[in-house]
Amino acid sequence: MDILLLGSGGREHALARAMVEGTNVNLFVAPGNAGMKTLGERVDLNPNDPEAVSAWAKDRGVDMVVIGPEAPLVAGVADAVREAGIPVFGPDQNAAMLEGSKAFAKDVMEAAGVSTAAAYACTSVEEAREALARFEPPYVVKNDGLAAGKGVIVTSDLEAAIAHAESCVAAEGGAVLVEEYMGGPEVSLFCVTDGKSVVPLLPAQDFKRALDNDEGPNTGGMGAYCPLPWLPEGFVEEVVENVAQPVVDEMARRGTPFVGLLYCGLVVTTSGVRVIEFNARFGDPETQVVLPLLKTPLADLLYAAATGTLADFPQLEWSDSASVGVVVSSENYPATPVLGDLIEGVEEAEAGEQTRVYIAGAKDSEEGLVTSGGRVLLVNALGASLQEAQARAYEGVAKIRIRGSHFRTDIAARAVAGEL
Repeated sequence: MDILLLGSGGREHALARAMVEGTNVNLFVAPGNAGMKTLGERVDLNPNDPEAVSAWAKDRGVDMVVIGPEAPLVAGVADAVREAGIPVFGPDQNAAMLEGSKAFAKDVMEAAGVSTAAAYACTSVEEAREALARFEPPYVVKNDGLAAGKGVIVTSDLEAAIAHAESCVAAEGGAVLVEEYMGGPEVSLFCVTDGKSVVPLLPAQDFKRALDNDEGPNTGGMGAYCPLPWLPEGFVEEVVENVAQPVVDEMARRGTPFVGLLYCGLVVTTSGVRVIEFNARFGDPETQVVLPLLKTPLADLLYAAATGTLADFPQLEWSDSASVGVVVSSENYPATPVLGDLIEGVEEAEAGEQTRVYIAGAKDSEEGLVTSGGRVLLVNALGASLQEAQARAYEGVAKIRIRGSHFRTDIAARAVAGEL
């Protein structure tokens, strides 16, 4: 199967590796990254250009296009590829608004009867002030549009909440969502869908804050683990029945079927499971810990979704291992990351038992691999237990050498200690 994969991050590195290892795949990546050079042919192509992507895919005669990040989806790349008659894993532009606009997602959830936080959509600071006055602290303020996982502030400081709202609405066409705070552990559940059927993957938990003990600013994610031993039995089935399937059905009813990956960001509250947000693509860094556990060929699964045959797809097979991933980030991430520093120790880390390194913000140079982004790489390890996987992951992290880099030391710690 010839596949074109769009994207350049750690998520795409994990997707590439899973697709190539799982079945007979000839992979092209646009633009790809330094970690993917042995997995497929890198293509000089703007992944956010619908016409360029669809023309290249048609000329090359690929069997499927897989869209990794959110930007090409919101730009309408999936629409153009489908119009060219090529199966694509990723929702159309209208369906991708589930991620592109949090206010739109709230509207869909309300119509589908999905439990979520009470919220007010605001387009001015005055409206945001009025909305904040309706809630008790901590306050939750979200950029309505795409923000790469960093557009949310949760704070008990009213002035900080107002300042974040002001920065969001100051942008052209800017809008902000002021929400009720929902307390409890968070869960990410990826659901593959062909617009009708829903096939869930294993739930994972990621760590958004930059520092240990969930302190510091929000980031794109500093690590993740899977599975979650503390979840109640039947959790996944409940989410599919009460969240994912109703949303997929509602999108189809609206004439904008959602084909691709519905990422359900959830919180387990004392009153039940509620939705924080939806994303329209695989999440990073959860993808790097979930996919290594999937024994079913990933390319076959995505192709079934892209071609509307998911209902006939065999039940997924999973490893019974645990998986932990730890992100190593550049100096001063997430503020203004220091770039261009030499990265050493990747091969040493990957020599560890059941350990892999997924490249994200790194590129080749004359000196070797150097940092080119805030989140440089993720060290993933599997183990017979969560504790063993965690220990192996941190053994791998200890072998990575980047000047000024930092990482969280408590990924999966509470789960290992039985505190969740």
